[in-house]
Amino acid sequence: MAEQATEHTTVAAAPERCYAVVTDIARYPEWAADIKQVTIDRRDDQGRPLVCTFRAAAFGRSTSYTLEYDYSGAPRVLAWHQNRGDITTKLDGSYVFEPAVGGGTDVTYHLEVELRVPIPGFIKLRAASRIMSTALRELKARAESTA
Repeated sequence: MAEQATEHTTVAAAPERCYAVVTDIARYPEWAADIKQVTIDRRDDQGRPLVCTFRAAAFGRSTSYTLEYDYSGAPRVLAWHQNRGDITTKLDGSYVFEPAVGGGTDVTYHLEVELRVPIPGFIKLRAASRIMSTALRELKARAESTA
């Protein structure tokens, strides 16, 4: 069974800036500490990364997975689902960007994780929470540093 988790943060940058950061997938290794390499396997008809393969640090080892992106909610939502993974069978999620009261952006990150190896749910949930809190902290730093 997949574990689901959702986290929120507020970023002192416009929603458009936050969306631009997360859709510039090729540059993730520059600011997302756990992402070691990104290969853009396919682009959509607008040139946006559609299918991407990642090599990342996870669970104390190197992992690889391929995500397919869904831009149908753009620029408010960036969603994805996993096509392939070596230690995960599901790594589906989304970022949602809403203008924050008083300026900036409220960012919601939703993630569903399922591992190939059976482990207790609370450990999977803790791993998902770590992934999300790290991603949100790094997104916030990146978006605010160039806002």
